[in-house]
Amino acid sequence: MSGIAGIVNWNGAPVDRRLLQRMTEALGPRGPDAQRDWFDGPVGLGHAWLRTSWDSAPDHQPHSLDGRVWITADARIDARTELVHKLKGHDCSDLDAQGDAGLILYAYRVWGEDCLRHLIGDFVFAIWDGPRQRIFCARDHFGVKPLFYAQAANCLIFSNSLDCVRLHPAVSSGVNEHAIGDFLLFGSFQDPSTTCFADVHRLPAAHRLGGSGQLRPRRYWTLPINDSIIRYQRAQDYVDHFRDLLGSAVADRLRGNRAGVLMSGGLDSTSVAATAKRWLSGQGPGFDLRAYTTVCERVLADPEGRYARLAAEALAIPIHYRIVDRYGVYERWGKPELRRPEPESDPLLAVQVDELQDAAANGRVVLTGYGADPALRVPIRYAVELLTGGSVLRLAREVGQYIRACHRFPRVRIGTHVRNWLGDGRPSPAQSPSWLNPDFVARLEIHARPAPVDGEAAPVHPTRPEAYSLLTSSDWPSLFEGYDPGVTSVPVEVRHPFFDLRVVNYLLAIPPMPWCFDKTIVRLAMRGSLPESIRLRPKTVAAGEPLAALLRRPAAQWVDRFEPVPALRTYVDRDRIPRVWGEEDSNSIWTNLRPLCLNYWLKSQLAI
Repeated sequence: MSGIAGIVNWNGAPVDRRLLQRMTEALGPRGPDAQRDWFDGPVGLGHAWLRTSWDSAPDHQPHSLDGRVWITADARIDARTELVHKLKGHDCSDLDAQGDAGLILYAYRVWGEDCLRHLIGDFVFAIWDGPRQRIFCARDHFGVKPLFYAQAANCLIFSNSLDCVRLHPAVSSGVNEHAIGDFLLFGSFQDPSTTCFADVHRLPAAHRLGGSGQLRPRRYWTLPINDSIIRYQRAQDYVDHFRDLLGSAVADRLRGNRAGVLMSGGLDSTSVAATAKRWLSGQGPGFDLRAYTTVCERVLADPEGRYARLAAEALAIPIHYRIVDRYGVYERWGKPELRRPEPESDPLLAVQVDELQDAAANGRVVLTGYGADPALRVPIRYAVELLTGGSVLRLAREVGQYIRACHRFPRVRIGTHVRNWLGDGRPSPAQSPSWLNPDFVARLEIHARPAPVDGEAAPVHPTRPEAYSLLTSSDWPSLFEGYDPGVTSVPVEVRHPFFDLRVVNYLLAIPPMPWCFDKTIVRLAMRGSLPESIRLRPKTVAAGEPLAALLRRPAAQWVDRFEPVPALRTYVDRDRIPRVWGEEDSNSIWTNLRPLCLNYWLKSQLAI
C-alpha cells in the first residue's frame, strides 16, 4: 500500500536529509497520496502512502508509539481481531485506533523479533530500535511485498523499490552478470536473494534482516508440514470451513467498498469474485466491484471471454475487456511507462499494464485467483502410489467420497498429467541456447545452480509433495513483484486471497481425495454462487499461445532484425539467434526472445 525507504549510517555520520527526501519523493508513483520523512542523526526513514480505500484515515508514517522505536511499513495485517486480542492480553491499549504499522510496533514491543510468529498478511517493514541501536526488517511469508537493500560504505540502504535504493551514491550501477545469465537461461533469477545489480540484494520471502553493522538475512518461517490430516464427521463441514476461510481472506484484502478482480473465465478467479460480491453485499449498498479480463478475439479460439461474461452477468458486476489482438509484440517497450528496474521477459507487457490502468481508474485494490492451482494440485500418481502401496481400500473409499460429493466419477486428464511429468520445458544446462556468448559462459560458469539462500534442504510434504513444492517455488515472489506498484508505477495494489496463510494451511491439511482432486472443495463451495457452466467446467488447456499467434503477423517480422546495443554482445552472439517470426514452438519463442528483452532493458539503462 506504500513505498518505504531508509538509510542507516553505522559509523554515526548524520543522514543526508536531501538524499533521503529525494529517495522518498522517488516513491511518489507507488505512494502518491503523502510522502514523509523522519530523521535522527545517523538514521532516516521515508514513507510514501498509497490510499487503498477512499474512506481510510491517513497513514502517518514513519510512525512511533513512544518516540524511540520507529517503523516505516508497506503492510496489510490480516486477522486483526485475533492479533488485537493477543496484544490486549499483554496490557497494550489504544489498539483499535492503530493502523497496520502501529499493530506491528505493538507486536514488536511485546515479542521482539519473534513478533513475526504472530503476524499474517502481506508486508515489508523496517523498524529502527533507538534504545538498542538496531534495525529490524522483514518480508512476508510468500513474498508478495518486495524489499531491496544494499550494504555499502558502512551504511545500510533499503526500500521496496529497487530504483530507490540505487539513488544512493554509495550503490554502484555494476551489473550482476550471474543474474543476467539466469535471465537468459530461464527468464528469471534462480537465486531469490539476488538482483540484476551487484550491489543490491533482494530479501527473500519469509526472511528477516536485523542487527547492527553488516547484516545477514535469516529465514523466520517455512510452510509447515502437518503429518495429521483434518478429519470431519460431516462432509459439508469441509466445504463450510473452506468457504469461511476464503471469505475471511477476501474480506481482509478488501477492507473498503470498491475493488476489482482480474477475472478470467476459470473457476479460481470467478470464485474470488463471487466471494467478494457476497462480502460486499453484506456490508450494505453502495459498493463497486468490477471485473477485468484479457481475451483474444481472432488470433486464437479463446472461450475465456464468454465464460468471464457469464460470471459477470451472474454476479451483476461490470466487466472490462482488454483485447490482446489489438496489441503488437513489444508494444510501447520504448516508452517510460513500460520501463522496468530489471529485465522483463513478457513481450506483451503492455496488455498487463493497461489492464492495471483500467482498474486504477476506478479503485486501488485488485484481487486475483492465483494460488488455487498449486494449493489444490493432486497428481495422478497419488492414486498410483496408494495402489502400489497396498492401500486399495483407502483409494476405493476416497473415490467413493468423491462420487458422493460430486455425483460423478473422477475426471482424469491424462494429457495434462503427462505434460506435468515431462516438465515445463525450461532449458537445462545441456540445452543452453546456442546464442550465448561463449566467453560469457566460460567466464562465469553460468550453468552452475546457486545453493538455497539459507542452505537448507526443502522439506517434503507426506501427502501433498507436489502442491507443497509448487507453493514454495521462488517463481511466485517474481510474479507478485511484477504486479507491485514499485515496478508498474500504477497506483493499484494487487492481492491474492488463495495465498492467505489460513487458506493454504487448510488446503494442505485436508484429505486430497475428494476435496483437492479436480478442485472439488471450491466447486462445492461455489454452488449457488456461480453459473453451473463455470462451477463444473473442467480445467482446459489453452487453444494456443497468443504470443505465437501475434508473431505470425507480417508486422512482427522486425523481431528477427533488431539492432543490439553494444552491451548485449557481452552476453549474446547476435548472429546465432534463430528466427522467431513464424515459429510455432512456444518454448523456442520464449527462449529466443530473451536477448531482445535484455536488449530493451540495457537500452533503458543507458537512457537513465
